[in-house]
Amino acid sequence: MPELPEVEAWRRQLDEDVKRYPVEKAGPAHIATLKTFDPPLDALEGEGLQGARRRAKRLYFPTDDDELVLLVHLMSAGRLRYLRPGEKGPKTPAFKLRFADGGELVLTEGGPKKRAGVWLLRPDALEAELAHLGPEADQLDAAQLEEILHGDSRRLHSLLRDQRAIAGIGRAWANEILWSARLSPYALSTQLTSDEVARLATAIRDEMARGLELRLAGANDAKTYRVHNRLGEACERCGTPLAQVDFEEHTIYYCPECQTEGRVLKDRRMSRLLR
Repeated sequence: MPELPEVEAWRRQLDEDVKRYPVEKAGPAHIATLKTFDPPLDALEGEGLQGARRRAKRLYFPTDDDELVLLVHLMSAGRLRYLRPGEKGPKTPAFKLRFADGGELVLTEGGPKKRAGVWLLRPDALEAELAHLGPEADQLDAAQLEEILHGDSRRLHSLLRDQRAIAGIGRAWANEILWSARLSPYALSTQLTSDEVARLATAIRDEMARGLELRLAGANDAKTYRVHNRLGEACERCGTPLAQVDFEEHTIYYCPECQTEGRVLKDRRMSRLLR
């Protein structure tokens, strides 16, 4: 799933293009992709957009008059691109906006499952839609993070992925952050020392910045991730083969030497084992 660095990179790439000309045609949209019907999608036609904005893993596009907002959640396999006039696009996109100059904003989604979503909302409805989200991961300081961690006793990997607690981090960047901070994915949030909280806060900021820089430069996953999806490869710090473990329907990647004092973590997919 695209996370804060990926979505922020796309936001920056889209911002200037989407506000250059007004919308000429809104749609079509796949029936599973468009999540709202009032206001109707064609209410966007003739409107200009202020640019691209981001909240957590979502992109949104306010109209110039502040009356409407187009919200897009890419989920796991969604991708959003701007096609310049005359540039060839997909035959059946999940969603499309055409601008007055012929440019297009196109949403595609790989795989058979259609989970990406598009909403056309009024500003108050957008506020309600995003109200559950926690603070942005790249804006947290150590004091704020300590308050979050000590207010909810949970395994670190699980808490970092919880958008209600911290917005923007998913499983891939949780792996990268915890490796950078030298912390176990299974460590309890309420048991971290002040030094460990400070290391985690630094790792969150540094990894979000590193990820954004690499994604803006066009780096792929192989050049971006140092731990995620690298089972059996040597840890960059100590050379120990990286390991994986299943937890809460997610696969976690970690270094046994750097993060768990040589211990191999046990599979905890079954909730009863967490008690």
